[in-house]
Amino acid sequence: MSKGFYNVPVPHNEPIKSYAPGSAERKELQEMIKAFRGKEVELPMIIGGKEVVSDKKERIFPPHEIKHTLGYYYQGNETHVKMAINAALEARPKWAELSWQHRASIFLKAADLIAGPYRAKINAATMLGQSKNAFQAEIDAACELADFFRFGVKCMTDIYKMQPESARGIWNYNEFRPLEGFVFALTPFNFTSIAGNLPAAPAMMGNVCVWKPSKTAIYSAGVIMDVFREAGVPDGVINLVFASGPVAAKTVLAHPDFAGFHFTGSTPVFHSIWRTIGENIQNYKSYPRIVGETGGKDFIFADNTCDIQALATAFVRGAFEYQGQKCSAASRVYVPKSIWSEFWDKSKAQLVDFKMGPPEDFTNFINAVIDEASFDKLKGYIDDAAKSPDAEVIHGGKCDKSVGYFIEPTVILAKTPDYITMQEELFGPVVTVFVYDDEKLDETLHLLDKTSIYALTGAVFSQNRYNIEMITKRLSNAAGNFYINDKPTGAVVGQQPFGGARGSGTNDKAGSVFNFLRWISIRTIKENFVPPHNFMYPNFLPDKE
Repeated sequence: MSKGFYNVPVPHNEPIKSYAPGSAERKELQEMIKAFRGKEVELPMIIGGKEVVSDKKERIFPPHEIKHTLGYYYQGNETHVKMAINAALEARPKWAELSWQHRASIFLKAADLIAGPYRAKINAATMLGQSKNAFQAEIDAACELADFFRFGVKCMTDIYKMQPESARGIWNYNEFRPLEGFVFALTPFNFTSIAGNLPAAPAMMGNVCVWKPSKTAIYSAGVIMDVFREAGVPDGVINLVFASGPVAAKTVLAHPDFAGFHFTGSTPVFHSIWRTIGENIQNYKSYPRIVGETGGKDFIFADNTCDIQALATAFVRGAFEYQGQKCSAASRVYVPKSIWSEFWDKSKAQLVDFKMGPPEDFTNFINAVIDEASFDKLKGYIDDAAKSPDAEVIHGGKCDKSVGYFIEPTVILAKTPDYITMQEELFGPVVTVFVYDDEKLDETLHLLDKTSIYALTGAVFSQNRYNIEMITKRLSNAAGNFYINDKPTGAVVGQQPFGGARGSGTNDKAGSVFNFLRWISIRTIKENFVPPHNFMYPNFLPDKE
């Protein structure tokens, strides 16, 4: 076979299309949405390359229009999870042995499919199935997923280039092997790109995967799987199952060939799975790699020198884009008393211009929250705040689920810094503001750092460079992604590797070489060209008389 050292195409972030009125991409997306709405699909599981159905069908519907049926998916059970594990293990030998450039080619093709012929499909599916507006779908489902694949290939090759030094007469080199077993990918509803990346990143490194998407994102998961198959991912390398989370986890975590867990979701679920892995540790062939990005209680902190208009814009965007259903969404905000009035006036001036409704209307900034359980939880927090002596609902607060799960963008003013919505992750269009005394800046920073178990994203707004440096240092452990004079959302693959610590996860930085290193097992090989023929070292020789 011919050999060579291959340079992969230099990755660039996928350009974001505008979807402005009259644009070709707007027309194409609107037509795709109409086509998707006009038919009901049936989504099977994909196990070992085969379409697998069960005797139980579940309805798929838009969160913003709960009476409309997009289609059905086939609910799996323990048997289907076992089938997926067996299919993965059967595919493993050939996939692990495939030359790396062919794995690279598959995912580079997947990126071009998403950026090209599948762009409108993946965006439309995300808009309808997850109630995400056109711009938010574009930056997520199309652009970020293509970025994950292209930059992932670059990460793979950068790792393969990590080689040790060799002394004279010795040649040392690293082999980067996939993990010995299979990887379980458990993915969330809020980012289609994360749903595609969590099984793909281990697969790029030669691993095989069992992938269970969120039940509220199965509609777009079906499109991702179509992309994988058309791109040439071999049968059994990525297996898509629709079993419930507890059923899938119980089956996967009991298997001796379980080798890795790639997760984005809630902190309690991550705790539970980590605990189960620990309880089963003696049963596994090797120690599983555990990679997770979990919750957040992300903050914006402003001092009295900040650009107030910039702060207000970051506040409304950071808190309410995609209904606050981002792990990175601004959820608690600290504003000094001296600028509070002006800040709130500028914020309200933007909030009153928000339109709320279905994403099919491209003028709607706010769409529905993901499901009824989320709606009910958020409404409970809002209702409690409206009655509490320690809080006040100063904007929004109306909730209506008669047509879809709609919650107005809601701002709570906390009268105490430890009010519950300053601490708990809500994951919706609800943000809490605490107004602090200007002279208590240092004390408030201490409160901010200690109030929440999370440490995902955070932002500081200031025009005072001494304060910027001081605050950045003081909050060094409070966020894995920290922003200066910018909203705490919108990390871009290749530019801001994303992840947090504390209760927010393992901080392995999705889309970066740090994440990809978790999916390989290194074998270091030493070859001695002229090995010794005698056991003696010079120090064992006697002194000369």
